[in-house]
Amino acid sequence: MFKKLLVANRGTIAIRIIRACHELGLKTLAVYSTADKDALHVRMADEAVCIGPPAAEQSYLNIPAIVSAALTYGADAVHPGYGFLSENGDFAEACYRSGLAFVGPRARHIRLMGDKPRARRIMKRAGVPILPGSEGTGVSELKQAQADAKRLGFPVLIKAAAGGGGKGMRIARDAAELARLFPLAQAESEAAFNSRTMYLEKFLEHARHVEFQIVADNQRRAAHLGERDCSIQRRHQKVLEEAPCPVMTRRLREKMGKAAVRAAQVVGYSNVGTVEFLLTPDGEFYFIEMNTRIQVEHGVTEMVTGIDLIKESIRLAAGESLSARHRQIEIDGAAIECRIYAEDPSTHLPSPGVVTNHHPPGGLGVRVETALYDGYRVPVHYDPLIAKVIVHSDDRSLAIRRAQAALREYLIDGIKTNIPLHLKILEDSDFGAGRYGTDFLSRFEPHLEVVSGRRAKAS
Repeated sequence: MFKKLLVANRGTIAIRIIRACHELGLKTLAVYSTADKDALHVRMADEAVCIGPPAAEQSYLNIPAIVSAALTYGADAVHPGYGFLSENGDFAEACYRSGLAFVGPRARHIRLMGDKPRARRIMKRAGVPILPGSEGTGVSELKQAQADAKRLGFPVLIKAAAGGGGKGMRIARDAAELARLFPLAQAESEAAFNSRTMYLEKFLEHARHVEFQIVADNQRRAAHLGERDCSIQRRHQKVLEEAPCPVMTRRLREKMGKAAVRAAQVVGYSNVGTVEFLLTPDGEFYFIEMNTRIQVEHGVTEMVTGIDLIKESIRLAAGESLSARHRQIEIDGAAIECRIYAEDPSTHLPSPGVVTNHHPPGGLGVRVETALYDGYRVPVHYDPLIAKVIVHSDDRSLAIRRAQAALREYLIDGIKTNIPLHLKILEDSDFGAGRYGTDFLSRFEPHLEVVSGRRAKAS
């Protein structure tokens, strides 16, 4: 096992990693920007070092600064969390070359699964269902996209070949929209991923976004820990997730789970990861992508399985093997996660500022992960996620009521949050009955369009 781990992140996930390390008896080293000098993860870590100014490119995305901090302070492992450098193959490789263990998959797996057209081809050869889409290495010209759309039939989804997180994604419902949206998506892809290569997929209406949690060791043993339904999303961001998926059957879980495990094993994947699918109302499912990192929503899986996924990621990176426990997993009850964003609930614009009163909810089955405290200044420089309210209960109906009670109890003064939106979702009768898909939030926000389980402002 490692002795000291550098946490290459900030906010709620940095705190989550620090807590897991302390339970494992590991020392922790936090890194921070000048904007985060008073952040809670800095206070909680055993040691902390400033790595740059507020701009992420000069701090949390600064590979030389992070690797140098690890070596200078005697860390022997690095955990990237999610976001920032978590899916950057160059970062993983830089850690390995410097003698540091990277808590995640190998660099080649990050790059392989990050290349969406290539990942699709591999999944197809492995027998994992994929959506009809562009063949080869992707498309870079509108004429190629038009030919693919004619073959696939509208509507089609334009996606960035090198991308993720919903960037560079647009729905084209006819030829005119394709001609208008393709260059916009391409420009966004170039800005986000330095790549103008795109690909098209057949767009499915009213599908659900269902992902399977994977754990795999260095001996090519892999298992899944059940699924999460992440269909409720807005503007590329997941808003609320739950486990298990409310329409999942034992037979469908077995079938999708086997496909997810096969997706991991065929590339020799190790550590934790997530295989994402679109699930149609008639029970057909299709591979979307694989996320080679811990997910924001990992907490709902932890609640229904009892397995600490952060500690698992560290153990697997240290060379430990999967135990029989992972292959005999049972889903216990239901869990719901509400992502709390510092944003105006009407305009969805960020709401930075000083938190003047912070009172998180409590009680049986309520878990809050946050970096907030009284007097903390929410910075303008980073993602507005400030807390995650996760509830667990014996059944889904009680979990919904527990989430409602927790959100009503949660006091965050000084800034605005999206708690009112969560209460609308939880009070909706269709949500209560489990009748929803990726178009669910359009009933509250009709000016937003659905993007394959992610959301974007309509152009």
